[in-house]
Amino acid sequence: MIEWIPVSDSERIIAEAYLEEAETILVRFPDGVEWAYSECPLHIWEEFTAPGQSRGQYIAQVLDHKPHGRWEG
Repeated sequence: MIEWIPVSDSERIIAEAYLEEAETILVRFPDGVEWAYSECPLHIWEEFTAPGQSRGQYIAQVLDHKPHGRWEG
């Protein structure tokens, strides 16, 4: 089972999760759509979730350049 972490300080996303074995970051948007970003080793997850990091800016600048698509879990 995926352990979603609620995100309260972002206007762009409402929850996030990391699948370490698959090196995949999962993001849930306010409309309920879930997106998966693959080829994300642990250091990318740590950068994405760092205190003060804008999730929206990080998605645009880094994660959107990774293989990604809708998560159907």
